[in-house]
Amino acid sequence: MKFGIKHINRVSVTATVTLTAGAVLAGSAFASTAHAATPPAPKIVAKGGFLMNDGTGKTLFTKSADTRRATGSTTKIMTALVVLSQKNVNLKSKVTIQKAYSDYIVSKNASSARLIVGDKVTVGQLLYGLMLPSGCDAAYALADKFGSGSTRAARVKSFIGKMNSTAKSLKLKNTRFDSFDGIGNGNNYSTPRDLTKIASQAMKNSTFRSVVKTKSTKQKVTTKSGGYRYMSWTNTNKLLGSYSGATGVKTGSGPTAKYCLVFAATRKGKTVIGTVLTSTSEANRTADAKKMMDYGFKI
Repeated sequence: MKFGIKHINRVSVTATVTLTAGAVLAGSAFASTAHAATPPAPKIVAKGGFLMNDGTGKTLFTKSADTRRATGSTTKIMTALVVLSQKNVNLKSKVTIQKAYSDYIVSKNASSARLIVGDKVTVGQLLYGLMLPSGCDAAYALADKFGSGSTRAARVKSFIGKMNSTAKSLKLKNTRFDSFDGIGNGNNYSTPRDLTKIASQAMKNSTFRSVVKTKSTKQKVTTKSGGYRYMSWTNTNKLLGSYSGATGVKTGSGPTAKYCLVFAATRKGKTVIGTVLTSTSEANRTADAKKMMDYGFKI
């Protein structure tokens, strides 16, 4: 009988030790899994960056997110937003391309949609010319069309006023525009956080979403003589087609702005949207964006 009791005790002790060891191992494995589930925040080359969950508005990553910087052609997101926010905007309305638009491109050595003087281009087509090849001529045409006033200068000034009013309505305190395309006069700035909010607002518009996710397009426009020609435009955003789930948004560059990118992607129903400002090259701004989105989808 005593032998039996000792045997039982020995078995119990062994079982207890085994269970305890198992629990420790399981706990250790769980801890490792939990630790692995929170990846380290990415290191980016850009001087400023911001990323948020577009569905919840939750901030996912920041780097000098509220420091004002030049924005380059990412300004054109606001240009498009103002156009699409007009009451009963008619995307099929035609705009006659003026010599002033092409002269502006030449004088500023600006990025161009290669619009031809005398052609009649629809508002919808101008949005593609604005956002894909980053046409400053398309931006000028839209500002001239949707601004108010009896002169072109007055209409452009009015349009830029609408850009600033829209920024104010979005409660953006670190954003100001003095141009319709980002080629400013020293008073055109925003922040990674503010630009992301502008893009988030713009992405609520189905036309905007369709335009900025387009890799390339061929548009039939009416010539001065009443014939037609095709305009081919390719998106400068290298994320499209190279990053799974990428849906936009807009590149930017300039002597002061360096290399900028506002970006968005959706995976498994989760959309992240963000901005990098003042990166050092096209390749680095794209790499920065990919790192940030990878991080955003993991956390």
